[in-house]
Amino acid sequence: MFGWEFPPHITGGLGTACYGMTKGLLKQGAEVLFVVPKAYGDEDQQAVRVINASDVSVDIQDTEFKEFAKNFTYLEIGSNLVPYLDPEEFEKIINETKTEKEQRKKSIYAKKYEFSGKYGVDLMEEVSRFALVAGTIAAQYDFDVIHAHDWHTYYAGIAAQKVSGKPLVCHIHATEFDRTGEDVNTIVFDIEKTGMMAADRVIAVSNLTRNTVINRHGINPDKVFTVHNAIEPVEKPESVNIKKVLNEKVVTFLGRITFQKGPEYFIEVAHKILQRDRNVRFVMAGSGDMLNKMIKRVAKLKIADRFHFTGFLKGEAVDRMFALSNVFVMPSVSEPFGLVPLEAMRTNVPVIVSKQSGVAEILKYAIKVDFWDVDGMADAIWGLIKYDAVSKIFIEYGKAEVDSLKWEFAAVKIMDVYRNAVNH
Repeated sequence: MFGWEFPPHITGGLGTACYGMTKGLLKQGAEVLFVVPKAYGDEDQQAVRVINASDVSVDIQDTEFKEFAKNFTYLEIGSNLVPYLDPEEFEKIINETKTEKEQRKKSIYAKKYEFSGKYGVDLMEEVSRFALVAGTIAAQYDFDVIHAHDWHTYYAGIAAQKVSGKPLVCHIHATEFDRTGEDVNTIVFDIEKTGMMAADRVIAVSNLTRNTVINRHGINPDKVFTVHNAIEPVEKPESVNIKKVLNEKVVTFLGRITFQKGPEYFIEVAHKILQRDRNVRFVMAGSGDMLNKMIKRVAKLKIADRFHFTGFLKGEAVDRMFALSNVFVMPSVSEPFGLVPLEAMRTNVPVIVSKQSGVAEILKYAIKVDFWDVDGMADAIWGLIKYDAVSKIFIEYGKAEVDSLKWEFAAVKIMDVYRNAVNH
């Protein structure tokens, strides 16, 4: 399995999904070798063996290596390739000197390569180098199937497929259309399409994503299977016992502050609610390329005394945020799945999700609204913060619903896809 991140070192939902998935697959009797660009040594390896691509030496004289190297071009990164960067970090990337760029290009042909494992300036270089390393790894290990997560690892999957002759399963967690709308980065789109065309089977995280893959990428519907994500059951975290000191309702947005996640709609909704009742607080937790723009909008609407920006939260900080929340809102413009609502429901927070999300396909006890319908969203929030009986129903039934969405059930479907690919 090729992935870009693995807990506890994560920047988004992908690492969390991979972790739950590998644990589910272990219960189904699968043995997983998980390759990441950079391992830190403190990964939970109970269900999986993590292989650190930074430790793999490649023979740069090898004909296979030269063949792969010919097929890769190293490209300057575009803004929509770095969804996890803060504006300040992005500024640094833009101002990188020509000499620095040249130095980075040379290092890809080194015998060993130290990956940053981040979504940063040298992402395309790392994607290409990861593929070169993947060929070496595929020749060293014994396995039955290759599973590659998202476009960053598709070239690696193809390289392993070519070296081993084993079937390739490409897992699409988000498409370029989800990340950017119609302003697609053609390089990323081409990598997505190349990977899925080469794959023996494709797993999509929702029917929404499956339709995009079939209709926009032109992938054969017969080889695309939907397997909805799941969530890890957890013991009630200590932080859930936090006493709420404010006699105010708290409405939370938690996600990357990017076009895809619809943060501007959340702010417009906050403005509408605060015109009716100032005794509500809104929290936007996360970072991303639209953060500065959102701060300015909040200031312009004169709601900054009721609106809080926390920056990126992870782990226990997320649990603490949910413990303080009365409502969670995910107004995504395009969300292939959306794990965060499940995390909120798991910690007894009622949720409102956009109809344009994969998770809306499987949840009964979530309020679903079109992302652009700020009036509808405001009404939904108002109902949950003003009528305790309504909130109670969504909390109680929502928790039970999420507890039944286990990775071990998703893993059964993934194993079926593997068998299908192997026996094809």
